[in-house]
Amino acid sequence: MTRTVQALAYSRPSVLESSQAGRLLGLETAGGLTPRGAEAHPRFFSGFLTSPRIAARGLLAVADVASARYYQRMLPSSLDPVVTGNGDRLRFESFSGCCGVYARLDVLQEGLDGAETGHGTTNVDVNHPLREALSRITADDPLHLRVGPDEMAVTTMDGPVVEKKVPLPGRWLRGFAEAQVVSAGFDLRAELPAAEAVRFLRSLPRSSGNASRGAQWVVPAGKSLRPTTRPVAGAVCLPGPERLVALQRVLRHATALRIYGPVADGAATASAWEVVLPGMRLTLTLSPDASRGFSGEGGVLEALATDDAAADAELVSVLLAWEPSIDPADLAERSGLTVERIRAALTRLGTAGRVGYDLANASYFHRELPYDARRAERHNPRLVAARQLAGSGAVVVDGELAAVSSGERRYQVRERDGVLSCTCQWWADYRGRRGPCKHALAVRMVRRGATVARGASVVGGVR
Repeated sequence: MTRTVQALAYSRPSVLESSQAGRLLGLETAGGLTPRGAEAHPRFFSGFLTSPRIAARGLLAVADVASARYYQRMLPSSLDPVVTGNGDRLRFESFSGCCGVYARLDVLQEGLDGAETGHGTTNVDVNHPLREALSRITADDPLHLRVGPDEMAVTTMDGPVVEKKVPLPGRWLRGFAEAQVVSAGFDLRAELPAAEAVRFLRSLPRSSGNASRGAQWVVPAGKSLRPTTRPVAGAVCLPGPERLVALQRVLRHATALRIYGPVADGAATASAWEVVLPGMRLTLTLSPDASRGFSGEGGVLEALATDDAAADAELVSVLLAWEPSIDPADLAERSGLTVERIRAALTRLGTAGRVGYDLANASYFHRELPYDARRAERHNPRLVAARQLAGSGAVVVDGELAAVSSGERRYQVRERDGVLSCTCQWWADYRGRRGPCKHALAVRMVRRGATVARGASVVGGVR
């Protein structure tokens, strides 16, 4: 597994403390990007939370996912959550160590009181003493939230006094990119009122030892959900239901549960489960199987393999300004591109972590992950292998058919109505459900004249 070490440097530990003015939750930030450029300790918010107890539990749920491995449990290795200020809200995001669960807490404008929210993205320190303090919040007494250093610390600190070094697997980065691109293909499939949402979620297993094997499915039934053994019309896949355990922290405050997913086609699919809270939303997105991380889904490969979307993405990236909801029509007017090309460019930017996808708003939002998300492209095994095939002359195109020589074998790739199929084992196993195989990608590159050396460049024009 490809790994680097992510160094997170903070000016002090995050703390929950009491003073004469009341309680203060100070979340310290590491390096990140803002409209002013890179900053060592950006400051995004200073004001009150309208529902402190719920916000504390939502933040703990995001931290739970960051420290969890839901498959092949090993010693925990947690990357501190990512926070993005979008001007009217704060978004806290994390990804599980096994690459199969993506979590996001959106603290909306009605959940924040008395201050303007800044713009940018960074990591925030969520340490064990802070988690213990947050878990002890049982009342909604006034709680002041500060995301970033206070004014005095901004002018006096000489450097970081807290540094965390976390191994950062390459597949973790690819998973973060894949999860948001997958989500863009989801639609709302069911919405449960508070009482039914609590009843359903509390009925789910909390550990993999009690969960049944294979994909599970649920189908809307009135105001509730009922399990089904097969993906009937309207069914939503519930892969590894024990992976929704982090939602238990906020259940007593839920006002609704929304379930998102693609149209059921018989195969296990990813799905998203959103708990609606007063002034907030907590969403968990699950990979198609507990043993199958988002990093291997391959949904981003088509976007990475073309130069057209890459060039458009460079233009579109300049126009982004940490908007909470990106309007493709507005970007099309400002850029001179068609809406279709804007959507392709946003997919491309999603593969580098430069935009996320908000299911509740059915739109992308701008953020810049505070680590080298470009590695998600450079170290994608299928993409790297496809570039090598395309650049070595292993692809011979003849109309709708193409021959690809790989190792000692020769494969046939056929294109019909824009869809590529292959005679390799990968295609036989997945039929395109986990993205194209390396042979189909290589054919796509050759047909579109993609520059093989493109693998050395990255979205946004940085080399």
